[in-house]
Amino acid sequence: MSEFFSDVSAPIAYEGPTSDNPLAFRWYDKNRQVMGRSMEEQLRFAVCYWHSFNWPGNDVFGEGTFDRPWLAADLDPIEAAKAKMDAAFEFFTKLGVPYFSFHDRDVAPEGETFAQSCENLDILIDYAAEHMARTGVKVLWGTAQLFWQPRFAAGAATNPNPDVFLHAAAQVKHCMDATHRLNGENYVLWGGREGYETLLNTRMGQELDQLGRFLNMVVQYKHDIGFEGGILIEPKPQEPTKHQYDYDSATVYGFLKRYGLEDEIKVNIEVNHATLSGHDFNHEIAQAAACGIFGSVDANRGDDRLGWDTDQFPNSVEQMSLGVYEILRAGGFTTGGFMFDTKLRRQSMARDDLFHGHVGAMDVMAKSLLVAAKLIEDGELEAILTERYAGWDADQGRNILAGGLSLSDCHELVLAQNIDPAPSSGRQELIENLVNRAIERVS
Repeated sequence: MSEFFSDVSAPIAYEGPTSDNPLAFRWYDKNRQVMGRSMEEQLRFAVCYWHSFNWPGNDVFGEGTFDRPWLAADLDPIEAAKAKMDAAFEFFTKLGVPYFSFHDRDVAPEGETFAQSCENLDILIDYAAEHMARTGVKVLWGTAQLFWQPRFAAGAATNPNPDVFLHAAAQVKHCMDATHRLNGENYVLWGGREGYETLLNTRMGQELDQLGRFLNMVVQYKHDIGFEGGILIEPKPQEPTKHQYDYDSATVYGFLKRYGLEDEIKVNIEVNHATLSGHDFNHEIAQAAACGIFGSVDANRGDDRLGWDTDQFPNSVEQMSLGVYEILRAGGFTTGGFMFDTKLRRQSMARDDLFHGHVGAMDVMAKSLLVAAKLIEDGELEAILTERYAGWDADQGRNILAGGLSLSDCHELVLAQNIDPAPSSGRQELIENLVNRAIERVS
């Protein structure tokens, strides 16, 4: 087995905030205890297989720029896939992450027939199992790639052709089997093309029913095979379609309620997808938690001046601290984690650039965890909330929520008692200052 990242020693070490070593962790100390769990357990980092090892660095304006020898066109497809997996597990172990995530077509090449595609995936899943046994690296989630091939141009589960639905269902079944064999902790469904380009050629109601049926089949199969991991949907508002049916966490929750799936499926929230839907990252976490569907996170960021999904490495402690704060308030991750759905910039061609991107991102998330934990442990934000909503904890507020008053009762009560509440301050500037002070004080 050849060594691809020979310039990087294994593993990346924690050296503390004063370290000047660009390939050392300044904040991520995996064994450090934070709110009763180690940093590794709280953050549950995962590397994505696709951008990191399957993308050559191309875009719509230019060909690939990266040094990825396993992607050479003249290689035997299976041997190339094995070489890619060798490089991937070398990277996972040298970086020191506990998890990775994959699409089926990232791991194994698509064959000339569906049967051959299944056979190829089985070969590489067996190979992955050997690597996992050797290294201890685990699968955070697996998923089927139902968006790249031309057959999925009009969607997979929502396609107007039922044969495409059948093919997508078969592919998901085989990928769920693969994820289950590797003891994956979740299975994700990203509806990359489950939407429409124009309503003029779309039966929206029918497509929603198709998607609802598809997801019910997935949930049923999960129980049939005894898969104990989570089933997750990844919301995104648009791109590549004009409109996608899984627009944001609130939209997904409404969809799940309609099709009786709200207790079976949760969301995998991507930071940049939240931005594209017009929300802050922490809003999407709070919304999902309030609806009981929070599952996992794709940690990345977009560019404020580009209205598309750039998948850059997270670098804002303030932004990520607010998201982690909501996660900790919701009880933290169960089967989910922070998966870096991130890719290098096309000019970052050196092999060790992949390490620099992940090391920096892991440090940002680790410091964000410390900030969020400090905000919770100090209790100042929660005290402000308790004071602000105190009326709802009193008898009158509880009676309203319990259904003890009708609209007419409210009318009579206000008339009888001349209820005339004065406005109170929301204290936004004070609260924002508390967050900034927490960022300054962590150590």
